[in-house]
Amino acid sequence: MSNDPNSTPFARVDERNHAAISALARTPGHNGYVSEPPSEQANDHEFANDVDTFRLVIIDDHSLVREGTSQLLNQELDFNVVGQASTAEAGLGLIERLKPDIALVDVSLPGMSGLELTREIVSRGLEVKILILSAYDDYAYVAEALDVGVAGYMLKTATGRELVDAIRAVLNGVFVLDSTVSARLSRHWRHETRDAVSAETLTPRESDVLRLLARGMSNKQVASQLSLGLRTVEGHVSNILAKLGVSSRTEAVLKALGTRGIITDDNDHSRRPR
Repeated sequence: MSNDPNSTPFARVDERNHAAISALARTPGHNGYVSEPPSEQANDHEFANDVDTFRLVIIDDHSLVREGTSQLLNQELDFNVVGQASTAEAGLGLIERLKPDIALVDVSLPGMSGLELTREIVSRGLEVKILILSAYDDYAYVAEALDVGVAGYMLKTATGRELVDAIRAVLNGVFVLDSTVSARLSRHWRHETRDAVSAETLTPRESDVLRLLARGMSNKQVASQLSLGLRTVEGHVSNILAKLGVSSRTEAVLKALGTRGIITDDNDHSRRPR
C-alpha cells in the first residue's frame, strides 16, 4: 500500500480517526441529526487574520461519512465545517441559519432527497453552492443533478485530496465532475451520438455560453453576464444543441462534461463565492 498521502483513499479518513469515530458510532443515532460546533470550540483557523475562511456544511445520513469528511476538511487552514445534518430538512435549516459558502450533499437521504433539497435551495434563492457527494454514478442521477443546479458531482470513492481540490474548484466558479462519472458520460455519448460534431468545434462565444449554462444560468442570465441580447444567446444555444447533436441544454452540458470533465469560467477564478 502506498504511503503517498495524495493517493490515500477517501475511506482511509475513518482509519486515521478510528478512535474518535468509533466512539461516535457507538452513540445512538437520531432522526434529523444536526451538529454545530460550540462557539467556544470553533476552529482556531476561523479567526486567522491572514486566511480567507470558507464555511462548509455536510449533509449525509451516515455519521462516519459526516465525521470523517469533517475532520478531513478541517485540516485545511481556509476550510471551516460549521455544521452537519443527517436529513435534507435538517440540512436546509442549517443552510438558512449558518449561510455556508458550500454544502456537501448526499443524493440518497431519508425523506427529501439531496436533489430535492437542491431544488428547494434554488427556489428559496439561498446563496450556497451544492457539491453532490454520492455513491451513484448513473447517468440519470448526474443529469438530474445538473438540471436542478448543483455546482459539482463527486463520488464517495474519491480520495481526500480529490475532494479538497473539487471543493476549491467549485468555490472558484468551476463545475466539477468526478473523473469516473466523466468517463462514463464520455462512453454514453460515444454510443448515443457517435456521428455528432465534437464540442471542440464550438466557437469561442458558444463555448462561453456553454460554460455559463453549466453553472446553471438561464438564457437571460447568460445574456446579462456576456452583455449580449437575449435573442443572440438563444441563437448560440440553438447552434450548440445542433453542433453537439442533442436536444436540450442539460444534454449539451453533460456531453461537454463527458468530453472535458470540467467546464471552467476563466474570468471567475478570483471571485469569492458570496
